[in-house]
Amino acid sequence: MELTRASKELFARSPDERYESLGSLWEYCRQKKDKSTDRWHAPHEIRTAANGNLRLDIGEDSFYMNDWSFSQLCRLAGVAKDTVNRLSPSTADQVFKETLPRSGNKPLQLLTDDNGVRSLHGTAYTRLWDADLVMTIREFAVDFQPPQKGFNGATGLYAGEQDMFCFLIDPNGWCEIDGEAFAPGFFIWNSEVGRRSLGIETFWFQSVCANHIVWDATEVISWKRKHTASISEGLTDIRRILTQLIDKRDERKDGFYKAVKKAMESTVADADEAMKLISKGGINRSLAKKALEIAQEKGRFSIWSIVDALTQLSREMENVGDRTDADQKAAGLLALV
Repeated sequence: MELTRASKELFARSPDERYESLGSLWEYCRQKKDKSTDRWHAPHEIRTAANGNLRLDIGEDSFYMNDWSFSQLCRLAGVAKDTVNRLSPSTADQVFKETLPRSGNKPLQLLTDDNGVRSLHGTAYTRLWDADLVMTIREFAVDFQPPQKGFNGATGLYAGEQDMFCFLIDPNGWCEIDGEAFAPGFFIWNSEVGRRSLGIETFWFQSVCANHIVWDATEVISWKRKHTASISEGLTDIRRILTQLIDKRDERKDGFYKAVKKAMESTVADADEAMKLISKGGINRSLAKKALEIAQEKGRFSIWSIVDALTQLSREMENVGDRTDADQKAAGLLALV
């Protein structure tokens, strides 16, 4: 199975939405949270005004809107955003004056900062801050880090005006699953302004390409939750899902280390016996001969020295698919011990 969530983010994000580390991502999210203010107002207290540009007057304060909050205002008024965008500010102001709801006892929830209105919601929406989610990741996924940078410099860690997204892997978490090598990873996302749900997807993978497509993923687990009154429980679920992934990694690594130890202790009598063993793993004769020459230089034919030699040779292959296939077959020899 191939997973493309991170690849879609790679192509969608601008350079100013990329972050080099979880620490820098958290700092950005923390500053956003600190500068933001939740405001609750009755519908009749919220008015549009035109003075060169369209603004939103809330009580005695006046704010500009970004693209997202303007979209939400249009939905609240029941008017098409594309249509309003073609109008002059004064005409758009008149449209909203006639279409925005003025009655009702339920207040509206507005999130503002120094730059204007970030979001506009009804009472059913409950916020989960990006900073709190990133802090949870830093606490519970300490061994995970972004993959290699994408072809365009994308890092896998993104945050902007509307949402955040993280793509993290454990580069030292390689384990054996059914005779093949896999490492754990996950995607996680959130929007504190209602652009998307809270979600996480964990998986075990074999490779990540320069487009940040995750190849040969298995044991994929997806979870998401809407921003309703119970959204705070989402962090508890995120912790549980990350803990399950980490526990499974530790369990598998323990088994993998035992297999490696056994492979280091297991030897074959000579080159002919070693060749027979390698042929059982589906490795071609030319590659097998080169691997045996490298292994012989180390003094003896242990299963591990053969696997290690095959891994060294795979690094010299230009094609990613050939390297992955060779690594998988080499790892498969451990199952023959």
